[in-house]
Amino acid sequence: MDQSEHLHLIYIILAAALATFLTRIGGYVMMMQMTRIPPRMEAALNAVPAAVLSTLVAPAFVYGGWDVAASMLVAFFVGLRFSSLWMLLAGWLVVMAIRHFAGL
Repeated sequence: MDQSEHLHLIYIILAAALATFLTRIGGYVMMMQMTRIPPRMEAALNAVPAAVLSTLVAPAFVYGGWDVAASMLVAFFVGLRFSSLWMLLAGWLVVMAIRHFAGL
């Protein structure tokens, strides 16, 4: 990488940091101006964790390979019945077993 590419990368990182800061502080300022949270905004805020989780899981499921997709499916079904620790353990065991026996 030459110096101009490094500078370009630094500008991208700074812009991302500024955008993150502004969205976080903007939400805080907006919430401080309200005396109570409207029901529609509360519903939107309650949907945020599921939206964030899907943006983290979906690319890995689609582009991670069949071993990752299989482990995620197993972890999902184990997670419906058992605690998060068992879900994590099941997903890890499945992906490790597939990688070991399939030679991935």
